Amino acid sequence: MAGSTHNTYSRSPIPSTASYDSSSVSSATSPRPGPYEGGLMGASPRPMNAQHPQHINMPGGLPGHSSFQNTYGSATTSPGPPGMESMASTSSSGTPGASGGQMSSANMSAQKRAYRQRRKDPSCDACRERKVKCDATETTSCSECSSRNVKCQFTKETNRRMSSIKQVQDLEKQITQVKRENSQLRSMLNVREGQMDIDSEGPQQMQIQLPEIGSHPKRRQRPPPPQELSRVRSNIRNFGRGIFKPPAPYRQIGTQAHFNPPRPDLPPKHMADHLLSSYYASVHMIIPILHWPTFEQEYEAVYKAGSLHGVPPVWSSLFFSVLAVGVLFSTEPSIHRPNKGKEYIEISRMLIDMWNDEFVIDHARAAILTSVFLTEMNLKSAAWTWLASAVRIAQDIGLHCETGPWPMIEGEMRRRVWWGIYVWDRHMSLELGRPLLIEDADCDVSLPAAIDDHYIHDAGMMVPNGVSPLTNFILPIIHVVRSVSQLIKTLKSPIISPSTLATFDTHFSSCMAAFPPSCQLTAHEPLDPRMLAPVCHLMNARLILHRHNLTTSCPPEVRGNAMEQCIRAALDSTNLFGRAMASSTPSNPSAPPFGPTANAMTCTHIWRCTLFLLFGGHFDAALTCIRASASISTLRDVNVACGRNVAFFLQVLIEKRRAGGLVGSKGYRGEREMDEELMAYVSGDLQASPENSWIWNGSETGMNIVGSSGAAKIGASPTLLGGGKEEGTNVLTDVEARDWGGWERVEYLVGVLAREQGGYVQPVHARYGSGSGGGGMGSQNPDRNRGNERMSITNII
Repeated sequence: MAGSTHNTYSRSPIPSTASYDSSSVSSATSPRPGPYEGGLMGASPRPMNAQHPQHINMPGGLPGHSSFQNTYGSATTSPGPPGMESMASTSSSGTPGASGGQMSSANMSAQKRAYRQRRKDPSCDACRERKVKCDATETTSCSECSSRNVKCQFTKETNRRMSSIKQVQDLEKQITQVKRENSQLRSMLNVREGQMDIDSEGPQQMQIQLPEIGSHPKRRQRPPPPQELSRVRSNIRNFGRGIFKPPAPYRQIGTQAHFNPPRPDLPPKHMADHLLSSYYASVHMIIPILHWPTFEQEYEAVYKAGSLHGVPPVWSSLFFSVLAVGVLFSTEPSIHRPNKGKEYIEISRMLIDMWNDEFVIDHARAAILTSVFLTEMNLKSAAWTWLASAVRIAQDIGLHCETGPWPMIEGEMRRRVWWGIYVWDRHMSLELGRPLLIEDADCDVSLPAAIDDHYIHDAGMMVPNGVSPLTNFILPIIHVVRSVSQLIKTLKSPIISPSTLATFDTHFSSCMAAFPPSCQLTAHEPLDPRMLAPVCHLMNARLILHRHNLTTSCPPEVRGNAMEQCIRAALDSTNLFGRAMASSTPSNPSAPPFGPTANAMTCTHIWRCTLFLLFGGHFDAALTCIRASASISTLRDVNVACGRNVAFFLQVLIEKRRAGGLVGSKGYRGEREMDEELMAYVSGDLQASPENSWIWNGSETGMNIVGSSGAAKIGASPTLLGGGKEEGTNVLTDVEARDWGGWERVEYLVGVLAREQGGYVQPVHARYGSGSGGGGMGSQNPDRNRGNERMSITNII
């Protein structure tokens, strides 16, 4: 048989002294769970049967794989042409074989059985060389090797007999696997060095694709319009009813006459006027989802009629959701009552039909405003679910697709409502560290027009003298939040590389240029407080980007650089806070007060900046943030929780400062990279991320949390916050909302920390002007309360 056998596999000549080993074919076709198929570069591990799997230690610590298996089935012997079994048995027996026509049926069956048996149990290396029968099993050595006291192994190249085609395929698989493993190892090494920019072959390479400022989403190609098919459309509408709906632009909306809830009474006209004005000056500046002239006309018509009877329930729901949000941003203390806002939002909810299956754009508007209201009330999980409803309603009515033609007002408002929901989706995902609800690939809606809605009419966009005063910030905010999807993908990496950070910083700089000149960091004049919330979208994204590299996955030098960048971003934000508070002075009565115009995102951004500034020893800038928070006071529930957290953080800093005995702030800054407790506290709500937090690993879960918290309270020493609920709920009790001492106590503790570190708290007015103190708190002097310097921290608290 040697050198004379020929088949369709074009096998290389097989020496006559070696038997044909069918395990070669099995090794090339059987699945393997291990990362290296068939061993490394041709070494074949010891075979095993399927009933008793056994792991083989591969050379160099490589993992073994499962036993060889015959994948051809019981009636199939080999993938070769007819007569292969005869050749195989002839080779193994060493006697000339008969042709298929000369062989009896019984002999053929015996040959097949013998061949299949040898495929399962090939001989070991020693028995193969000695040409003796091998009786090795998967658990014991063969009797021949045992009697000769040699190792019974199955590693010789003769056990890898296969055709040249199969050899090439097997080697290609191994090379691909080795390349993949090599790329992963290189990626891991680069991650440890803070570098993610590996060569183009690496599957882990991060490709950042940020949209250009002002660019529209790419329009999707749709099928060309057919010939006249009005009869077909009519039949499909008729006979498809109950099975499917036509696309949103071509759908007939039902009247919803079956839903006729009792209409609530209208609030007093003067109060409604004030609340609409409050809404327009706050939320409408960020997400202008209402065409204000149309909404005002409908509003006046309702009050002229004196009741909501005859008005669609969905418009009534939208109206009361606008009033509820207006309550939260009211500048009148007698009107700013959260309970009144809750009453309005509950009325709005009762006017929505839960059985409705025919949505209109007002359903999406009411849902997104409910999410905004719940966010400002610090009910973030509830706000998250209502945001999901708004997204799904908008997609159901086709707001995410560029369709038409539409009347001028309707077409533009469809875009603005969609982009308003898009902005809120990006905002909440970044704030809460949760997945996005909207995929950019599903959206091809053009950007809103850069024109105020007062100049948008069905006859066209009429701009007097070619200039339109734009009273909203939807376009600059869109430029920022369109990068959030790439940012969230980047935050999934263990470390963000310097080149990626630079790419985002460059993009954020371009986004900042799209804001008005008064919002620029180089400006010096007072800033309208209403402009602070829009620009906080940008400043907050920048801080969250750099904060990611504080995780324990990063080397110390990367964490140190991230801290410096976070402190720099906090200082830039403080510039804006100070100028916004400087505009609210008695000499400028037309400017709105700072506190009522700040939303929940502004509060949490100020809180994050405060933590980094206190950690870095920038006490004058930290006091600016604290005074900004004091101006907001209890107008936002989350602001109270932020003050409580800052008070706790200050206590920890003071205690660690006294325990360390360091002299001067320089020594303290040199120590900060080593203190993991402080790194966890200063990272703030990064610890709320299920992917990037590091303090919860190994913590109790589920029902065990209650018991462990109680045990911790019993044995814990007195702290600043004096116990209370720890993990039972995310809402502060009345006691917890008061026990931290208020913002005046926080400001005092900053002075204590500054004196402990030998630092000087620069008066805020020396940097931002005399009016930037906000809240009448004055400057912080290092000699203030000198008589209390010797007090213990317990007495201070």
